[in-house]
Amino acid sequence: MIGVNDFKTGMTITYEGNLYQVLEFQHVKPGKGAAFVKTKLKNLRTGSIVENTFNSSIKVEKAHVSKQNMQFLYSDGDTYNFMNMETFDQIEINKSQIQEEVKYLKENLMVDIIFYEGEMLGINLPEKVDYVVTKTEPAIKGNTTNNAQKDAEIETGLSVRVPLFIEQGEEIVVSTKDGKYVSRK
Repeated sequence: MIGVNDFKTGMTITYEGNLYQVLEFQHVKPGKGAAFVKTKLKNLRTGSIVENTFNSSIKVEKAHVSKQNMQFLYSDGDTYNFMNMETFDQIEINKSQIQEEVKYLKENLMVDIIFYEGEMLGINLPEKVDYVVTKTEPAIKGNTTNNAQKDAEIETGLSVRVPLFIEQGEEIVVSTKDGKYVSRK
């Protein structure tokens, strides 16, 4: 058991029968009354985000999740296959469990798969990933307005806004947090 005053970003807890990851927290000490902790929590089973306020005297159970670094191999319909590169164990994950992450998966990408007491909860992607631009319009001469951008499709099928100088076949770096162009490779 840990007190809510000991929360840290990224910590996993169990509260009211649910498994949460602490995304944000803020200690509040009003002029009158007891101190409390405002939190933003992500339900690791459903993916939903909830805001909760805890009295500072509350204690919650810390959940011990384990991570396994695995390589994405391939998808077969709605099934995504990953392999542990040390033990060569393979697991299959249904698309419904990793819907948001699917658009960033490419062959051989290393991800962390999160488990809680044997239950697979989801995957953590690397913060930035390199992709090849598979489709984009050529830059138009004379179109040099500041920060002008165009649409580009990367190898996973995701559409990303890129600067005009990016061409088809180039490698770019994309943030998996928001799906935005970061830089050229």
